Amino acid sequence: MLKRIASPHSRRAARRGSALTALALTTALTGAAVTAAPAASALSWKCKTSSKSIDQANYDGPWADQWDVKVKTCAARSGSTVYAKASVSWDGPAGGVDANIFDGAYLRLVIKKQQSGSDPVKKAKNGHGIQAKLEDSDSNGNYNNSYGTGTISYRMGSAKGYADSTLYLDWNDDGDGYHRHNFAASPAR
Repeated sequence: MLKRIASPHSRRAARRGSALTALALTTALTGAAVTAAPAASALSWKCKTSSKSIDQANYDGPWADQWDVKVKTCAARSGSTVYAKASVSWDGPAGGVDANIFDGAYLRLVIKKQQSGSDPVKKAKNGHGIQAKLEDSDSNGNYNNSYGTGTISYRMGSAKGYADSTLYLDWNDDGDGYHRHNFAASPAR
């Protein structure tokens, strides 16, 4: 008696067929198919840009010490999901090269649900990678750079949502902890 040995290709095809049958059964029972999330680049982003001049709290000498910071906060909606991202750029003071300007720094990006009263945070991301970029000057001591958060998302349903961002700076040796700097929020479409 001869036995037929299944080739690896026919076994894979059988597994694929089983998976497709299960997906078809799930779709028939629930009336919904599994769909992938849209690529962030395909979304229709609505952005708000705001700027602030921030005093370097740990310096009181004769030279200019203002950090001109610009934050662009963006939000988008696809179906019931709200997406958010932010980018920040700055023009820091020119002067000496100092790698210890901050004890800590981060850009907090949040998705909030818009409602009467206080708007609750539904998703948050702290971008701690900004500290190294803030302290990175060129050979002339210019502290000019930028940082992006990447994208976060939250299934909001039919509720209105928006993106908000806040820059937290803890200046080295000033003894005051983190200083909070709020920037303009951007509603999702």
